[in-house]
Amino acid sequence: MPMRTREYGQANRRVEELNTQERQASLPAVREVGPAAIFRWLRLGWRDFRRAGWPSLMHGLIVFGMSVVIIEIALLFWPLLPGAVSGFLVVGPILATGLYALSRRHEQGQPSKLQDVLYAWRCGSRCLLRFGLLLALGATAWVLLSMTLFHFFVDVEFAGPLDFVRYVFQQDDGVFLLWTVLAGLVAAVTFAVSVVSVPLLVDRDVNTPMALRTSARAVAENPVTMVLWALFILLATGFSVATFMLGFIVIYPVIGHASWHVYRDVVDASPLTARKPHF
Repeated sequence: MPMRTREYGQANRRVEELNTQERQASLPAVREVGPAAIFRWLRLGWRDFRRAGWPSLMHGLIVFGMSVVIIEIALLFWPLLPGAVSGFLVVGPILATGLYALSRRHEQGQPSKLQDVLYAWRCGSRCLLRFGLLLALGATAWVLLSMTLFHFFVDVEFAGPLDFVRYVFQQDDGVFLLWTVLAGLVAAVTFAVSVVSVPLLVDRDVNTPMALRTSARAVAENPVTMVLWALFILLATGFSVATFMLGFIVIYPVIGHASWHVYRDVVDASPLTARKPHF
């Protein structure tokens, strides 16, 4: 009996190893790219933005409107503000789904139109819905955590925006530092699993777990380039906020289109089945 138990355990481990190898083999290959590629991504993103016209600009206007509404709501309740702003960044990649579809059409040498945006959402609806819910839940959890931190550990009354800014730069209780560290961790994890996963879901017939693993591998294989790309997105977001959200009108669609080219440069998705239109 002990011999059979040992053999049975070894057989199970072997099956698990084979299953693991099969899953890894099914993942698309990931390429290494240098930091200089960021300039190319931005140049191509700007090109796609100009070619796409108003369907691309529409994304920027929607994000601008959403950001203004979020800020207006958050200003009514100060503890909500930090989490609301960073939570909005968490769901940013899923909002760019239509931009990836527009860039895909340009890459195929075909004109883009609003119908391509609608198709992208409908075609990948199930996987995108799962991923979108995952990001939304993460953003909600982060907002609640931010509110909790500020409610229990910040004993300051904010009469207006300047009071909040003054607290950020003058506080010495470490709460905002803790919040910054936690926000960085949330942003890093979100970036790692989303930087190429949504474009992959739009472009290829893959499931959500495969897309997430591929995105994480892409970041692991290109740590320097991806960190610099993430920093650029952060700086561009900060600039947009500094312009009272107006910068989002152009910056968001350009970064969205550029993210498509990030995916195309880093991931070799050619062995995977392409999503086909079925209007």
